[in-house]
Amino acid sequence: MTRGTVVTYFSPSGRPLRCHQTAMLNADARTIARSKRYSFAGDYDDAKTYDGHVYFVPADTLLADEARALGIQGPDDLYGGVVPHPFVKTKAITHPLIDMSAERPDGWLFGPGKRISDAVLPGYTTFSPDDARIAAGRMLAHTSIRVKQPLEAGGRGQDIVTTLDELDPLLERLPASNIATYGLVLEQNLHHVTTLSIGHITVDDVTFTYHGRQRVTRNNEGHPVYGGSDLVCVRGGWDALPRLSLPEKVRTAIAKARAYDEAMSEYPNFMASRRNYDVGVGLDCDGHRRSGVFESSWRVGGATGAEVVALSEFTQDPSVDIIETSHVEEFGKGRVPPLGAVSHVRLDDPEVGPIIRYTVITRMERSRHQA
Repeated sequence: MTRGTVVTYFSPSGRPLRCHQTAMLNADARTIARSKRYSFAGDYDDAKTYDGHVYFVPADTLLADEARALGIQGPDDLYGGVVPHPFVKTKAITHPLIDMSAERPDGWLFGPGKRISDAVLPGYTTFSPDDARIAAGRMLAHTSIRVKQPLEAGGRGQDIVTTLDELDPLLERLPASNIATYGLVLEQNLHHVTTLSIGHITVDDVTFTYHGRQRVTRNNEGHPVYGGSDLVCVRGGWDALPRLSLPEKVRTAIAKARAYDEAMSEYPNFMASRRNYDVGVGLDCDGHRRSGVFESSWRVGGATGAEVVALSEFTQDPSVDIIETSHVEEFGKGRVPPLGAVSHVRLDDPEVGPIIRYTVITRMERSRHQA
């Protein structure tokens, strides 16, 4: 009899995935199943009876009521996270409201915003067009604004605003119901941005943290898009990363991601086994270097291919302390993974065209007393 079963899960309220993203979700879940020595049963079916413990790999962050209905009781039951309200799983929680009387959804907490104020860029979250205009009026005297739609990811749904006149057409084309439910983020705009990835993973008795950097590539139309992540994964929790020899900007990013992560404990029913934070580093309009957490991710994401390959190695070999992995997305016909790579996806996606996704391990370091 199997120890348990890994299943993928698509929430009815979750974001739609492209073909290659669905294929990647299945590839990630299979790797997790091998690491846990579970069987893999594909998409979850509530009409089926599964053997042993059921472990979920959801395509999106789950809401608490939904998780309970699935039998998810803690972070040992899923690769991802659970939050109490829809807005909590988005960029909306990254910034404060304009004041205590601002429009806001049920469940909004003021405490986390105060705790992470030094970990994020200047900005506001608004839940009405009127509040968005007030926020923009305050900010435009000092900076241009990057307006972000919280439900979007991968750089989509973002606009640069330099005057109030530029904001109004944007507000008019966004459904008022979306703004009221998920909010709208107005954030200081940075130039020449590098996005660092900071993460914390726990599966069974294996915990590791990582720092890394996102890469940019060209898609089949020649446009710049996310091209993968290079990660340095270290066995252990948040205290493990600072023991490495790191550039100051990476140390700062880690500290800000950790502060953001710890503040999320204020939300009731929050839990996560996969925690990823994108930290942007760039220049403001005066040429000063700034950094801040852009957003959180408590679900499978672009870096997960690299994460689960590292998880597999940490699980198989307890002497491994550090693993450097690179997850790569390449577009175009005839692409093939390099020799020794873990190949995840190779297909012609109806939306994005030919694409391959693979992960390579570039370095492993073992404990001296166990090597």
